[in-house]
Amino acid sequence: MIPFNKPCVIGSEIHAIQQVITADKLSGNGEFGKKCMKWLEEQLTCEKALITPSCTAALELTALLTDIQPGDEVVMPSYTFVSTANAFVLRGASIRFVDIEPSTMNIDPQAIERAITEHTKAIVVVHYAGVGCDMDTVLTIANNHNLWVIEDAAQGLMSTYKGESLGTIGHLGTISFHDTKNYTCGEGGALLINDASLIERAEMIQEKGTNRSQFIRGEIDKYTWRDVGSSYLLSELNAAYLSVQFQHANEINQNRRHSWAQYNHGLMNLQLDGAIELPTIPNVCEHNAHMYYIKLENEMERNQLRQFLKQNHITAATHYVPLHTAHAGKQFGLFVGEDRYTTTESDRLLRLPLYYGIGEEAINDVVNKIQQYFQS
Repeated sequence: MIPFNKPCVIGSEIHAIQQVITADKLSGNGEFGKKCMKWLEEQLTCEKALITPSCTAALELTALLTDIQPGDEVVMPSYTFVSTANAFVLRGASIRFVDIEPSTMNIDPQAIERAITEHTKAIVVVHYAGVGCDMDTVLTIANNHNLWVIEDAAQGLMSTYKGESLGTIGHLGTISFHDTKNYTCGEGGALLINDASLIERAEMIQEKGTNRSQFIRGEIDKYTWRDVGSSYLLSELNAAYLSVQFQHANEINQNRRHSWAQYNHGLMNLQLDGAIELPTIPNVCEHNAHMYYIKLENEMERNQLRQFLKQNHITAATHYVPLHTAHAGKQFGLFVGEDRYTTTESDRLLRLPLYYGIGEEAINDVVNKIQQYFQS
């Protein structure tokens, strides 16, 4: 069986974890945690990076930092994971779901403009498959309406838009280190802060609403409760694992990019024949090969190919069920405008196996089986 995903393992993570155990410091903000934050700040060029227990937690931090209140509205694509919406629903916001651009599966900027009302407070973009949204247009809209811009770059580490790292273009960005992501520690995330005025409060919220970070740095002689907050720290054990992944980030990126390119080359003839559609990467974007997907004619054919691959010991996967169609989505949000693409494109999208070290033989097997399906 060729699995859909395998968590990335370099091999030396165990040694880093052993160092943590030996040092008798398992909780967050230890030496490995600091090393991870420094790597993110230097690699991505953001004002501040905080590592968190998950990208979900990082998104919740963005909702707190932008002071989302009951009655506020947040605009985002319906084609995303539930965490994108939950973070703001937890603060009492109403979600304004909008359509996507079919070429990239990213939010349609024109749909954002039509969804804005006097109650709108933030725009959340999702960089699907690690391919950047049209951030120039999004920022122009946000500036015209004085709105926060939050980037859900869960899948986007090592991807760029016009040379800028995803997650560093809006006011705040978030990244995931879940074991389905390119760089992982099992469960983990990061908050990228691009507005320096938010750093002090972000550190307090992360540390349960206290100024403990300032205390640890020796800036104050004791710490106290200063703000709302929660426990948004990543365990030092997870940070140790993650630090090794960061050390090998370029190697991981090149490996995945090679696999992505192999899929693209091997399936191009089927796109030229009109049998499938392959991913589109805009010229202004550099992607990280987070995902390789194809689009079939419709949902029925997508499901038939998926079943055919399963019978041939290959695990392929569908993706998001549009949030506006879900029970909670109808309760906490509203789709604004016409659903021209969100549902139809979701129904025909199929993700193929792609992970660090998958190897050319496995990809050739997947490509050959897809070719066989269309020849039968």
